[in-house]
Amino acid sequence: MRLAPLTAALTAVLALGAVACGGTTKSSVTSAPAQPPASSAAASADPNAPIKQGLKLAFLPKQINNPYMTIVATAGAEAAGEFQGEAKEVGPSDASASSQISYINTLTQQGHDAILISANDPNAVCGPLQQAREKGIKIVSYDSDAAPECRDLFINQADSEEVGRSQVRLLAGMIGHKGEIAILSATANATNQNTWIEYMKDELSKAEYKDMKLVKVAYGDDDDQKSFTETQGLLQAYPELKGIISPTTVGVAAAARYLSGSKYKGEVVLTGLGTPNQMRQFVKDGTVEKFALWNPKDLGHLASYAAAALVSGQITGAEGETFKAGRLGERTIGANGEVILGPPFTFEAGNIDDFDF
Repeated sequence: MRLAPLTAALTAVLALGAVACGGTTKSSVTSAPAQPPASSAAASADPNAPIKQGLKLAFLPKQINNPYMTIVATAGAEAAGEFQGEAKEVGPSDASASSQISYINTLTQQGHDAILISANDPNAVCGPLQQAREKGIKIVSYDSDAAPECRDLFINQADSEEVGRSQVRLLAGMIGHKGEIAILSATANATNQNTWIEYMKDELSKAEYKDMKLVKVAYGDDDDQKSFTETQGLLQAYPELKGIISPTTVGVAAAARYLSGSKYKGEVVLTGLGTPNQMRQFVKDGTVEKFALWNPKDLGHLASYAAAALVSGQITGAEGETFKAGRLGERTIGANGEVILGPPFTFEAGNIDDFDF
């Protein structure tokens, strides 16, 4: 994987203050401040504590057949090796609300030091996660947050507000700020997706988008075939549709596949959040002009180091604490236990061959 160009590109975007897989919020995912976990409320951080040896981490993605989630977990395992720990990926094959519960229970029984979860439903997993914490297991959510009272940290791939608003800006620029649009999301309960969509709707309420109309939010459940079928349904139900935003790697790739072989290619604009390797063929054949994402390898790397810092006592999850995240450098914990990876990056024909993930 060619990380240097991506790192440089993201650094440049951050320096410019610019701009991409997730509940109504004003800053994060919760409408009330997160309560400090009982285990850490009485604890104090020791930033000089060494990372414990032999840590056992477990990544629990939304579903194990999601290529984006696989990249995150693989990178997390590589990072764990850097501090002489180990990490594995386990999880369901579907992204239903309750599908992760049995895995949380099993990982708790196995006595892992930390569970890292991308929650399909923020509340459905809360009880089992609390039981794990009562046994001293640290909980780090990533990509899609669990209810804040049920975890220690949330590793957010990008500022939620910027993701949502930047997706609208990206699409609007390609359709001339005019026409009907739709959103193809993942599951109806996905925290990250719902947060981004609320910000998309808020962005669309601005005067500059008065000629754009959101006609439908569809759900492909992070399933390739269902996302493909939902795309077809949107185009049949809304013949005047000008654009689709799909802020999910499974959904945007499935939508692109449908468009590429249909009469709508070149007529309906598609953007969203996808990986370069998924989307390269659709950019090169003209189906997709631009889409966005962050580096999922960096997300996994950061999540692993955050979990290690928690287990080792370097941090407790309190706002303002800092920890070192390997090659990503020092990171600071924000409000509600949130650590932000960085801004999204836009991929297009001129740069997509610079990336391999």
